[in-house]
Amino acid sequence: MTKLLISLFVKNPDNITDAKVRSAYGSLGGAVGIVCNLLLFAGKFFAGIITGAISITADAFNNLSDAASSIITLIGFYIAGKPADEDHPFGHGRMEYISGLIVSLAIILMGFELLKSSVTKILHPEEIRFQMISVVILIISILVKFWMAAFNTKIGKKIQSEAMRATATDSLNDCVSTAAVLAGMLIFYFMGHNLDGIIGVLVACFVLWGGYGSIKDTLNPLLGGVPDEELVKNIEDMVMCHDMVIGVHDMIVHDYGPGRRIVSLHAEVPANVDIMEAHDTIDHIEMRLMQEYQCEATIHMDPVVTDDEQTTKTKEKIEKLIRQYNDKLSIHDFRMVTGKTHTNVIFDLVIPYGKEYQVGKIVKEIRKKIHNEMPNNYFAVIKVDRTAVI
Repeated sequence: MTKLLISLFVKNPDNITDAKVRSAYGSLGGAVGIVCNLLLFAGKFFAGIITGAISITADAFNNLSDAASSIITLIGFYIAGKPADEDHPFGHGRMEYISGLIVSLAIILMGFELLKSSVTKILHPEEIRFQMISVVILIISILVKFWMAAFNTKIGKKIQSEAMRATATDSLNDCVSTAAVLAGMLIFYFMGHNLDGIIGVLVACFVLWGGYGSIKDTLNPLLGGVPDEELVKNIEDMVMCHDMVIGVHDMIVHDYGPGRRIVSLHAEVPANVDIMEAHDTIDHIEMRLMQEYQCEATIHMDPVVTDDEQTTKTKEKIEKLIRQYNDKLSIHDFRMVTGKTHTNVIFDLVIPYGKEYQVGKIVKEIRKKIHNEMPNNYFAVIKVDRTAVI
């Protein structure tokens, strides 16, 4: 069914870097969500009325909120697909993340409402009536929601969309919540125990937990989370495959929405090469990054002295010394300034983020270690770079 829908409503479905294709996927997901959730709402609302079960009625309104969330997703994909303009030079791609965040907040809100009504049901229980038609409706609902979860998961993975993944999470939550409601109805029928309120509380907690996870997933790219590990490695490998490049550092990946990345990095090249040849290599790398990873790249060319034996050996010794101190640390942009009384070794020290890394203490100890353990009265001039451990 999923493949059929994609083939009918999405042109060039494999060209996911095209904003129009992404928008088509988003429109398809939103339309499917609206239709399915409105039908499920109608069925469950009817079942809730004839049985008097608050858990079924609450589950029905959960589907109604899902239909509203699908409308938000549709709007989000529409805005995200708009081209860049003078007010938004990097496009509108982050609207996908914002729509995913709104869906996640709707999940949280529905969870609290369900919790409130369920607690009321525990404190003031009401008689419920078993109806076989309600069982049939709940079973159909579980099957539909399970298909919707698989449908949204497939699209979310295909186009790397947090909004679609949040919708898939919500559909899975609905499967569990509806299954719990169904179990409560069967327990009441076979054993006579009215667990309507208690099951409602359990379902509400599950929905709240799923909403919390979705909020984390959608907030990370908005706040500037750590870039994908595989993407970083692929970019580094691609840059380093050029013979003229001998090192890469200070990479920053800015995420302006799926398929809209801006990358900046420093590429180390030998100081004695022809500058025009080096510049041509950098231009070629930037074009490859755009073609292969859809990244707008800005590369700073760092000249590195490679034909001075003393500088090379000193750098190797200091790198070894720092690895012995902490193998998570690294250096770059190394150079030496030799004076009459002492020698300055100047470099950038890369320190990961984390409470265990006390920057001031680390710099002080490394300076002391270099001064005490290196010959020729060396003094370290250190600039600190921070990075995530990937």
